[in-house]
Amino acid sequence: MPAMEARQYIIQGRVQGVGFRWYVQRQASALKIDGWVRNRPDGSVEVWAEAPLAVLDNFQSLLQKGPPGSFVRNIEIENLGRSGLYHGFDIKF
Repeated sequence: MPAMEARQYIIQGRVQGVGFRWYVQRQASALKIDGWVRNRPDGSVEVWAEAPLAVLDNFQSLLQKGPPGSFVRNIEIENLGRSGLYHGFDIKF
């Protein structure tokens, strides 16, 4: 089994009010990624994702695409150590 990695994504652009968090949750669940997504007060969306590296690379391309009505201007990515705290993928409010 491939080693699990963790990444934090900060997604900027038109990403709030367009169903972005639900889109992220659907994509992450389909890819069996553990973690969460939440809106940030500055208008961006934050994602914590834990999965094998190849899966995270695929996920990143889906984040860049986004749901209809969204526009992703930039994604900040930080590679982090896997926490192992998450099982499944949640939307944080």
